[in-house]
Order: sequence, then structure tokens, then C-alpha cells
Amino acid sequence: MNTKTLGIVIVLLVAVAAGAYWLGTRQAASPPAATAHKTTPAAPAMPAAPPKPAGHAVLDFTHFRVGNRNVKAILADGDEIWIGTSGGVIRYNRKSDQHRMYTTKTGGALLSNGIFHLSRIGDRIFVGTYGGGLSIYDKANDKWEILNIPDGLGDAFVYDVLQTANGDIWIATWSGVNRVVGGALHDRSKWELYTVENTKGGLPNDWVYGLAAGKDGDVWLATEGGLAHYRNGQWQNWNHQNGLGADYEKVKADIRFANDPARVSSHHATQKKEQGLEGVNIAYNPNYIVALWVADDGTVWVGTWGGGLGHFDGKTWKNYTVADGLPANHIFMLHGDDQGNLWIGTSNGLSRFDGKTFRNYSVADGLFSANVFSMDIDADGEFWIGSYGGVTRVRGLQ
Repeated sequence: MNTKTLGIVIVLLVAVAAGAYWLGTRQAASPPAATAHKTTPAAPAMPAAPPKPAGHAVLDFTHFRVGNRNVKAILADGDEIWIGTSGGVIRYNRKSDQHRMYTTKTGGALLSNGIFHLSRIGDRIFVGTYGGGLSIYDKANDKWEILNIPDGLGDAFVYDVLQTANGDIWIATWSGVNRVVGGALHDRSKWELYTVENTKGGLPNDWVYGLAAGKDGDVWLATEGGLAHYRNGQWQNWNHQNGLGADYEKVKADIRFANDPARVSSHHATQKKEQGLEGVNIAYNPNYIVALWVADDGTVWVGTWGGGLGHFDGKTWKNYTVADGLPANHIFMLHGDDQGNLWIGTSNGLSRFDGKTFRNYSVADGLFSANVFSMDIDADGEFWIGSYGGVTRVRGLQ
């Protein structure tokens, strides 16, 4: 097997819905092609209120079903909600209740139906795909373009996109991170690629999953080898040895899943040995950062693969686990709101952290699924939460 066939990205299969984890391969993750006229599996079904368990207080939830697909990305953009699934992109108007589907069969929109990322930069929607490069939608002209490796992209697998205050566009891929100086995407000379090799280990791992802007033009990067920091051409990084992620002994009793990617991937087997984790045979690697958020005070929050939630103030780490109130130690998503709360998507529901306590929400409260991969808050304060099989819209969540 090629050393880059297996990613930490959690491509949950049917087994996941039953409570087991699998670290998806690039080959296995390729979703079945969806078409615009086959709306039953891919497009939002008529919203329906979830069942209300007897004796349990249920919030105002509405479900939108997307079939047997993951919802890895959500973007609230005015009246439109963009939903990135493993079967394409859904553009849903929350006022008119109309939707439009973009897939590989929608001319020029996508080269892959697997969606990792959605964001808006200026008047354009950026879509990071699983093997199809970066798709960009020009809303004003209703046109798509695709940027890929020949254009300067480090890899066809795009996991995050960020524009910094100086106009640079950063693109996280599974073969390093691109920086496009000034955001000049059509000027090949402006494209740079940072890797472990050319940063001399400053970037700790070439598999980059998240990007976030810090203060003074800083860029923070989530990788499979820990947290990285870039400022004015200088790199720093931190891993479990520096305090990232809870120790194995603290969390092993709360991890019931034995899927170990090192058993099927030489890349992960080598990485596991290098990181001193040979004795671990469950879904745990505290160096794998799956989610990243930088707070207004400049401190950094990271979600790890089994090592819980980490907070870094620039000098020291503090890790939070199930023992502290988290619903699970596998963190898929982080999102900060305007009130200073941190919302945490986990393998066992959604959690809100106000800096002191965790308030957890589960399927019993109305979530579509226990696995929460993505979230955004629209202009009316409604939450849109993506998981396996669908999206949950929540009113009044706090």
C-alpha cells in the first residue's frame, strides 16, 4: 500500500453509525457519484422534527437528511447554507426552502464529490475536495473554476483554506501547505509550498488539516505531527512531548475502538514508531490535530484524535478529557461564537465550553447523529450542525 493511502480524516462508514471508528483510506473514501436529479440520498429532505424521548427535554431541532453521507463542512452565507457532503455540495436557501446540488456531474463544478472544506473569501465560495483539488464558485457570474496541482496546489486533497489580513491565501493539503502571496491565485509565481523538508522540520508533518489566523499575521497549522506556528518566515511546533494531548493512561479506558491505522498503512506505522506509540493498539494519537480554533485573546484550541481538547497559551498546555466533562476524547470540530463560547464537535455529541464547564448535547436532545463534524451559525443565530447522515438546525441553542 502506498504510504499516503490512509488519512486520519474520519471518513465514517456504515460501521461508524453503529459505534465503530475507521480511519478512511483515499480509495475507500471515494463516494458514489451523486446527480442533481437523484435528490433522495444527496439533497435535503423535507425538514422533520426529531422524535422526543419521553422524560427528556428536547430543544427546537429540525433535521435535514443527506443519506449515507458525512457532512464535513457547513457555511452559513446570508440566506444560504452551503453543505459539504461526501456526495457533493448542497446550496440551500433557508428562506425559500429551495436547494441546488453541485457534483462531478454538474459541469465544471467539482472533480470529486468528497467535500472537506467550505469558506467564503470576498465574493467567492471556496470548496476543498477529497482528491479533486480546490473548486471556487463565483456567485456574481454563477461560474466555477478548479485549481489543482498544475496550478501550484501541493496536493489534490484540500482540507482547509484561510485568507490572512495581508491578503495571502493559505491552503492546507496532504502534501504540505500552500501560501499564495497576495491571494494571486492565477499568478503561478505567487504560489509557495511549505513541507517538512523545505522548512527543515518547522512544519512537523506534511498532512495539514487545519489553518487559523493568529495575532500580528501569525498562522497556526494543525497537522498529523502536532501544532505548527508561522510568523515572518519562522516556524515553531509542538507535539505530545511538549504537552499536546492527554496521556494514554488517562484516556485509554474511555476509548472503545481498536481500529489502528498503523496495521494497514506503512506511513502511519512509521509515524507511530517515530512518535513512541508502538504499544498503543486503539484509536489514539495525541499528535493528530483534527480541529483548530484561535480565540480572540490569541490562545489556541486544538481537537485531537483520542487525546481530548487542548488549550495552548503560547507557553503551556492544558488538556481536557471525558474526566473533565467532555462527551468524548475524539474531537472533530471547533467553533467559537460571539459570546466567547467554544463549541466542540465530538464522536459523542456536541459540547459548549464557556471556560469553566461543559454543556453537552446528544442524540437524545435532538442531534441527528452522535458524530458532529461541522457547524456554523447563521445571521439569525440558528445553529447548523453536520454529522453522519444529515444536518441538524437548532433554534435557541445556548
